[in-house]
Amino acid sequence: MFNIVLVEPEIPQNTGNIARTCAATGARLHIVRPMGFEIDDKKLKRAGLDYWHLLRVVYYDDIKDFFEKTKGGRYFYSTTKARHTYCDVEYSDGDYILFGKETKGLPEQLLHDNKDWCIRIPMISEARSLNLSNSVAIVVYEALRQTGFDKLQNFGQLHSMSWDG
Repeated sequence: MFNIVLVEPEIPQNTGNIARTCAATGARLHIVRPMGFEIDDKKLKRAGLDYWHLLRVVYYDDIKDFFEKTKGGRYFYSTTKARHTYCDVEYSDGDYILFGKETKGLPEQLLHDNKDWCIRIPMISEARSLNLSNSVAIVVYEALRQTGFDKLQNFGQLHSMSWDG
């Protein structure tokens, strides 16, 4: 299971979409306060739809609290400023993948102190960044691909007929 960490998320719809991705993939969602919305925000619940019962979410008071409570973990830091792409690294079950707030990303000092563990999603130079929920989906599915989509359903089923008929 992978751990998706949102550091000070600001937009409820993004967090709701990320919650849905985590629920559908079995990833655990970690939310580091402060948040730019209340957790009962209707937009957050609407974006997550009816997947909330599948979600495992943990809250932290701040980034220091997060690192204290997850000591010994292996962390990747998603940022537009990284040297390595998200496909250049090898993910392992239990990894923590951190994403920063929509307006500023992760703190620069945190990135500097962990530069070898920073990852980015390639894009054209004129683009500032991708949407946070899209970024999480891209990275988590690469991590899942690398680990063989372990524990995920790897086939689909038609409702009224079989694929073979």
